[in-house]
Order: sequence, then C-alpha cells, then structure tokens
Amino acid sequence: MKEVIAAKGHPNITARHRTTLEITKEKEMSLRADCIVGVEAEKSISELSPEIKDRLKRAERVEIELELPGYGLKEKIMGFGHEGLLLNHPTDIVVRKSSFICGRTLLIKADRVAVDLDREFVKYLKYPETELLFVLRV
Repeated sequence: MKEVIAAKGHPNITARHRTTLEITKEKEMSLRADCIVGVEAEKSISELSPEIKDRLKRAERVEIELELPGYGLKEKIMGFGHEGLLLNHPTDIVVRKSSFICGRTLLIKADRVAVDLDREFVKYLKYPETELLFVLRV
C-alpha cells in the first residue's frame, strides 16, 4: 500500500537534525527547524488514509522514498510503525530514529533522518520551486 505526498523546497532548509526528519503543511520555516525537508505539504499525518494508518499501527516495517522528480534524485528511509501511534497532528509528519511517539510521529527506529540525506539532494531542497515527493509504502 502506498501514499504520495507532494511538498516544496524552502531557502531555509538545512536538513542537519540528527534524530528526526519532517515535512510540514506550513509555508514558512526558520533556520532553527533543521529537521524540515519540505514545506507546503499536501497532507499532514492526520490526513493519511485510514488504511495506511491501520497498517502503521500494526508496527509494520515501512519504507519512505524521498524523490526530487525535477532532478532525478531519490533517497530511501526504512523505519517502523507502532501500535501507540496517534497520527493526529494537523500540519506535520515526523520520522524518528528514536522510539518517541507523539501526534506528529509517523515512524520510529528509522535508519536515516535529515542529517543522513545526501548533501546534493539537500542543495535542491533549498529552492522554493523544487517539488519533493514523500512516498510512503507500508
């Protein structure tokens, strides 16, 4: 099962956070938000399909593919759902290396987060015209 969420780049994206990666529906972000890799996302975690949410709560292994179609670049992240996921935040989706769960948490125990992305990939995320596809496969 798959769900695709489009987001955009932003000049303040640095992708330097060591424990998380995030996309948000917000249009603006500060340089301090070093986990964010995409803004103006089409959906938040609360808007994911009921089928995807159900599978995430069954603690299944999950793959996320981050794709920059305009540049032919892709990054893959593996992580896990959890029965305790709330999946109810109105603007954000967060992937975590830790096991921390809150309303924004999509995956825990992820093998990669913002700081682990290839720096060439991150360079293109700084352009507001860049389209980022966040492809969730459960």
